[in-house]
Amino acid sequence: MKSAQALDQDHFRDELSNVDKKGKRLWIHPKKPKGSFYNYRTWFSWFLMALMFIGPFLKLNDRPLLLLNVLERKFIIFGMVFWPQDLNLFALLMLSFILFIVLFTVLFGRVWCGWACPQTIFMEMLFRKVEYLIDGDSAQQKKLANQEWNTEKITKRVLKHTLFWILSFVIANTFLGYIIGIDELKLMVTDGPLAHIGKFISLSIFTTVFYFVFASLRELVCIFICPYGRLQGLMLDKNSMVVAYDFVRGEPRGKMKKGEESPKGDCIDCKLCVNVCPTGIDIRNGTQLECINCTACIDACDEVMVKIEKPKGLVRFASLNNITEGKKLKLNLRNGAYGVVLIALLSVFVYLLTTRKLVETTLLRTPGMLYQKTADGNISNLYTIEFVNKTFDELPITLQIIEPAGSEIKMVEGDNVVVHKESVGKVSFFLQMKPENIKKLNTPVRIQVLSNGKLIEEMKSKFNGPIFK
Repeated sequence: MKSAQALDQDHFRDELSNVDKKGKRLWIHPKKPKGSFYNYRTWFSWFLMALMFIGPFLKLNDRPLLLLNVLERKFIIFGMVFWPQDLNLFALLMLSFILFIVLFTVLFGRVWCGWACPQTIFMEMLFRKVEYLIDGDSAQQKKLANQEWNTEKITKRVLKHTLFWILSFVIANTFLGYIIGIDELKLMVTDGPLAHIGKFISLSIFTTVFYFVFASLRELVCIFICPYGRLQGLMLDKNSMVVAYDFVRGEPRGKMKKGEESPKGDCIDCKLCVNVCPTGIDIRNGTQLECINCTACIDACDEVMVKIEKPKGLVRFASLNNITEGKKLKLNLRNGAYGVVLIALLSVFVYLLTTRKLVETTLLRTPGMLYQKTADGNISNLYTIEFVNKTFDELPITLQIIEPAGSEIKMVEGDNVVVHKESVGKVSFFLQMKPENIKKLNTPVRIQVLSNGKLIEEMKSKFNGPIFK
């Protein structure tokens, strides 16, 4: 959305707000925001952070409520265990989530970035607050950055970055708790880092990365690194609700002067909307890639409007059609198509989730091995059967031969087969047949897998042997 003035000054799209003409980064010191939107965002952020920090401690049936163990390829989501065999379910869930974000962006712009993204929440509600507490507001931060290194600057820098490192360490521990589980994390604390050197190295790397992101990269993550931010321009249209400047009402902008009768817009060009922006943009230039819809500019502008006795909402959540034509948000064909696809994906996901097997088996005749002749004259083949136990219970396993009749199963490592809970088990067995029952080179085989007398699955394979006439 562009104002009349912005239409003649499109140069802002050819440069970044945080880079000078020589390509040197300009450090952004946003003014501390305040207002109703900021209060709502603060409460919502604290709620999300509380959920995140207590998440690793939440359990269901003595199991983590959420576990994303990439190393062991094991995921627990709301008490349900997912293994690599459930990749189709996980992929559908991720696709549904991405499509939901796309649909949400088409309707409401980049609100996710400003209100729910972990990067923004940690930056604005933790690290930025520490910075305001130690360095002061925007003017004090700039003064401190430009002054010579003295006792005051050294003390504040050491204190601030020490707290940054502590916060990064806490966040890294929390994320590690989601990966390896809180019980494993407690063991690392009680046993000491040297007893779990690999996990300690991972924790150190996570801490360093988080510190570097929040102490140095900051808004660069939103502008350059985040792929969602780069794609948002393709998702928005004239009906998308975004943080926007009402240029119809605000232009021509200018300072208010006593006795001046020439008509002006409501914007007094105070630039407070620019001063509070965490990415340093001027919202009056229109919708921009760097805008994360944090609403800090709305609060700043509303405060000015109250002081000059003008209506609030010069900067507000609005669509281009809403500003130029007064149209309200409405669904169109594209939004409806996104919604239909999202519902279809979720329906398929729910169906596959409710019909998935809690125990999966795979039967293979050992490759590279021919049939063998036993001492009593029978013909035997060696098979391997793999079990994936997705339940929280140990399962005793019994194999029962259905076809061909007269065959016999002999386990390699004893008859008591138990598949441990939440694990993958593998056993080998010999299937023996009498020579007179072998009528062809590859005889069909059917084997039932039972646990506590209950049929888990029936599997098929082939039996290789000579033909006896």
